[in-house]
Amino acid sequence: MSAGGRRLDAVLAGVGGQGVLSLGAVIAGAAATAGLWVKQSEVHGMSQRGGAVEAYLRIAERPVRSDLIGRGAADLIVSLEPVEALRHLELLRPDGVVVSATEPVRNVPDYPDLEVVLERLRSLPGTVLVDAGRLAREAGSAKAANAVLLGAAAHLLPVPPEAIEAELRRAFAAKGERVVEANLEAFRAGRAAAGAAAPGPVKGPVEGPVERPVERLGGVS
Repeated sequence: MSAGGRRLDAVLAGVGGQGVLSLGAVIAGAAATAGLWVKQSEVHGMSQRGGAVEAYLRIAERPVRSDLIGRGAADLIVSLEPVEALRHLELLRPDGVVVSATEPVRNVPDYPDLEVVLERLRSLPGTVLVDAGRLAREAGSAKAANAVLLGAAAHLLPVPPEAIEAELRRAFAAKGERVVEANLEAFRAGRAAAGAAAPGPVKGPVEGPVERPVERLGGVS
């Protein structure tokens, strides 16, 4: 990553209850603490029914004007559900990277064949597929699958892992040390699982001024 070039356009996806928006909030907080500008927009699905949830996250060293990521413009898709990763592929740049969980959420009666879905994702250069649910359970909390995916994508983010760990501690401090440690363990397990499948830092376009380093539209779950 070149000096002055830390920037990223990322799409975070999943279904309600998986912690997609919390994932975005942790990345945004770590980036803002590192002195970067963040623009975050969120689309809430029908979370109580397992509906789709997504967040657009734009990070740069200069102010970012728009919170939207257009078709073919995303550097990174991080998805907590494999079909949701496929559903957002039209937003990915030709050289973009997908980091996805492999465990499905079968929230529709005609859910496609999982192996077909995973094969499609594997066909994309640089894809990182992680059994996030299993790793989260091994870390001590089934709810920490989003932290596993965060770890698996850490090598692609324009902030150091130490800054992300510090933000995880801050974000979960009110829930007690056990929850904090489970999320940190899940994050580290995700980093280890990503292993050699690390294409390296990515860059994307940056646009003009906003008023403050972190601006979010909508709430965080």
